[in-house]
Amino acid sequence: MDVVRINAITKEYDKHKAVEELSMNIPQGCIYGLLGPNGAGKTTTIRMMLHIIMPDSGTIEVFGERMNERLTSRIGYLPEERGLYKKMKVREMLKFLAEIKGVPGRKAIPVADEWLKRLDLIDYRDKKVDELSKGMQQKVQFIGTILHDPELVILDEPFSGMDPVNLNLLKDIIMEFKGKGRTIILSTHQMEQAERLCDSICFIDRARKVFDGSLQALKQKYGKSNVVIEFYGEPVFLEQCKEIIENVNYYSNYVEIRMKEGANAQVLLEHAIKTVTVERFQIMEPSLHDIFVEIVTLRKGSIEKQGEVER
Repeated sequence: MDVVRINAITKEYDKHKAVEELSMNIPQGCIYGLLGPNGAGKTTTIRMMLHIIMPDSGTIEVFGERMNERLTSRIGYLPEERGLYKKMKVREMLKFLAEIKGVPGRKAIPVADEWLKRLDLIDYRDKKVDELSKGMQQKVQFIGTILHDPELVILDEPFSGMDPVNLNLLKDIIMEFKGKGRTIILSTHQMEQAERLCDSICFIDRARKVFDGSLQALKQKYGKSNVVIEFYGEPVFLEQCKEIIENVNYYSNYVEIRMKEGANAQVLLEHAIKTVTVERFQIMEPSLHDIFVEIVTLRKGSIEKQGEVER
């Protein structure tokens, strides 16, 4: 079952297309990554899902219906622009957010306290929001997003400003929600976290969908092998193999090499062992970060070349 179905939506501002002919289906019980560079159209897409703004064309269904106010109690949304009332106390703030979603205050308070304990904020429950650090405020808003136990959780840059301990805590909670059959839409610039969490990915660049599918399918389509060589000696083999190397990252006693499409890493190894002492030779699949950079770079080059032709 698809929790969200989007069919050919477009949104334009002052003749600039923020989202163009975007379609995607998000199945129940998955973590679905909505990825892309700044200004690609991710947040605009999320706002259209929630009917905060309306598409100029196309349709969106959530839980099999056009989005309506009745469905909001089934959705938790953490916006990129955090929006807490700074002069409210933390517990009052959470009670207020729960009541907006239809949870009576008397039921919300004990649940809020459990989450405050879980996220190490219980001692701050009677503090005003503006007395908390930025990271603490973010955890409070995260609690407000999930307090009513939503079926669909939409997180726009949830890890921004998080230290490693709290980042791992949020990831654990996200995985728990997935384990309960909830659906999570995750928009983030942190490719490492997206790679660890997401089942499927929709990659948007310059308002258009570039890829929509599983992480494995993405790696098969765009991935090129990375080779790590740890060695001692002068790396003359890199010059000898420049025809099959796309780029090289240098570190203290090893290099990370991005191979060209179709290149044979065995050739690289054969040249290396003739010229240096090889301690480690490892072929690694590309990271989501590598693929992100590759897609954006290729798209930028293609668009610039097209512009030159048109001129």
